[in-house]
Amino acid sequence: MKNKKKLIKVAIDSPAAAGAGTLARAVSKHYNLLYLDTGKIYRMIAFIKINQKKKFNQKYLKTKIKNLNIKNLQNKKLLSDEVGNEASVIAKNKKIRKLVHSFQIDCAYKPPKKFNGSCLDGRDITYKIVPDADFKFFITANLKIRAKRRFLELKNLKKKASFFDVLKSIKKRDKSDYNRKVSPLKKTKDSILINTSNLSKRACFLKIKKIIDKKIINNGNL
Repeated sequence: MKNKKKLIKVAIDSPAAAGAGTLARAVSKHYNLLYLDTGKIYRMIAFIKINQKKKFNQKYLKTKIKNLNIKNLQNKKLLSDEVGNEASVIAKNKKIRKLVHSFQIDCAYKPPKKFNGSCLDGRDITYKIVPDADFKFFITANLKIRAKRRFLELKNLKKKASFFDVLKSIKKRDKSDYNRKVSPLKKTKDSILINTSNLSKRACFLKIKKIIDKKIINNGNL
C-alpha cells in the first residue's frame, strides 16, 4: 500500500500591494500548489454588492461561494480601488467570513489530487485559516512603494487614478486591515518576514524558495 502523499501548505499574509500575490503565484507554479488569493473572494463579494444590490443577501452569497471556481476570481474589474475599499469593509462581517471560511479550508486542506499542496495568501491565513501551515510568510513593503505598484497596475489596466488617490486608498486599507476586530492583519511569531521594498520579483522568489527547499531537504517530504 502506497503511503499517502504529504501535502505542502504555504500560508502568506500581507498588507495591500506588497507583492504577496505575485510571490504566491510563483511559489505555487514552482511547487505545483493550488493557489488561492483569498482577498479576491472578498473583492468578488464587494463587486456583487456594488453592482447587484438587489441580489445582495446571505442566501445569494452562499450559493455564489458554494459554486465558486478559482477562475472566477481572475476578473480584472475586481482590482479597482472602489471594490478594494468595499472588500475591506465586508471582511469585517462575521457572517460573510463564515461563508468564505469553509471554501478557504477546502482549498487549503483538500486541493485537487493533481496538486502537491496549497498556497493561500490574504490577511489572516497564518493564524486563522492554515495555522498548521508548513511555511508561513509575512510579505510587506514601504507604503509609497506599495502605492506606486498599485498605481502602475491600474495604469496598465487603463484605469484612471492619481498616485495621491491610490496612496490615500492604501493608507485607508491598512488602517482597516490592521485594526478590524474580526481577523485583523498581523504578523505571527512563526511567520518569516519578507520585505520586498528593494528586491526584484525574482530575488523575492529565490529567497522564499531557499527557505522552502531547505526544510524539504532536511525533513524529507516534510
